[in-house]
Amino acid sequence: MRGRVSTASTLQRLGLRAVGRLGGLRALADPERRRAVEGLLRRGAQAGYSAQVAAGRAFVKRHGSGGPARPSPAPRGGIFDLTPTEDQAMLRDAAAAFADGVLREAGREADDSRGIPAAVAEAAAELGLTLIGVPAALDGIAEEASAVTGALVLEELARGDLSLAVAIMGTASVATAIALYGSADQQATYLPHFTGEAPVRAAALALQEPQPLFDPLAPRTVAVRDGEHLVLDGTKALVARAVDAELFVVSALLDGEARLVIVEASSTGLMVEDDPAMGLRAAHTGRLRLESVRVPAGNLLGSAADHLDAIRRSRLAWAALAVGTSQAVLDQVRDYVVERTAFGEPIGHRQAVAFTVADIAIELDGLRLATWRAAARLDAGKDAAEEVAIARELTRAYAVQIGSHAVQLLGGHGFVKEFDNERWYRDLRATGALEGMVLI
Repeated sequence: MRGRVSTASTLQRLGLRAVGRLGGLRALADPERRRAVEGLLRRGAQAGYSAQVAAGRAFVKRHGSGGPARPSPAPRGGIFDLTPTEDQAMLRDAAAAFADGVLREAGREADDSRGIPAAVAEAAAELGLTLIGVPAALDGIAEEASAVTGALVLEELARGDLSLAVAIMGTASVATAIALYGSADQQATYLPHFTGEAPVRAAALALQEPQPLFDPLAPRTVAVRDGEHLVLDGTKALVARAVDAELFVVSALLDGEARLVIVEASSTGLMVEDDPAMGLRAAHTGRLRLESVRVPAGNLLGSAADHLDAIRRSRLAWAALAVGTSQAVLDQVRDYVVERTAFGEPIGHRQAVAFTVADIAIELDGLRLATWRAAARLDAGKDAAEEVAIARELTRAYAVQIGSHAVQLLGGHGFVKEFDNERWYRDLRATGALEGMVLI
């Protein structure tokens, strides 16, 4: 993010008050800069945590003026430079502070209870990172379309805890999808429920289905036109925070093409069931059953090309999450093999151990660079199909391997819940397999 928006205005929309309670940002270590920024942040965050039940919210249809608002394309300097812009660095540091101060500490409790703690959800809403994909013109914090920014934020959040990152940013993904693909009327109807004083408790992007060898381009959930309505039938699996969600974006086959459809939680015929998994437990995954669910035809979101774009952005989001948790793994095992001694010396002095740690670092760097390259290509408005596919394959091949290496290096400690690696390994198994849930 660069150009028209200043760092201070970005921080104002972020709501630095929440970050301040976490001990501050590295980027604000300079006292003068901190005082200048804090002077602009008197009102705190716009968003507060809403305890409304999922079926209780009414989404009143509104008409937008003119065309839909979109974040403008990021300017290209023609120079290959991986250095984040000032605003990207600030957003990344805000996410890092939140990850270190809240998510890492809450991860084990959230995993045990299969849910995001209320205090974490409230802090996340107040911080405002869930609005990184919503244009500033619609009260979000995005001035420019930036998949790179989204990747940086997801990476830092997952370094704190991947499952909590999914629980938080699943809601952001619905707002981002409406901002990217929605009509002016859809934006006017739904986005105020993400940016206003009483934001939705949760929202979910539901692409995954329970059948083996699921193909996101050929979902078994179908939509049939019936006058001015669409009638949906099918099942969606592993939907993040399905019980809490007040709004869903689901994929369905319409006229032979895979499309996205906005479905309100109060829709007749929509049922939510528990759908637990070995990982992502804090996201409290559920299953949606759609039985003759009728929605207005105006709830069709974007085009078939937009559905394909959403799949690619979702896979890239999973790659970014894998990078973040893999970095947490590397940080932990690198210290552990130096501190843990056997036969009078640190186990890191043994060649097999040192080589395994080096393999983790090499695989992680390759995955990170592939993810950033694909995100940068999306920001440039170019075809990123090949780059996203590479990032996806590296995630599938190496994320689980990194988690497995760490469990092996930690020995018995890698198998018990006292160490985070047991949870990280389970969560990493999802990153190369699942569709939907998150999107950048």
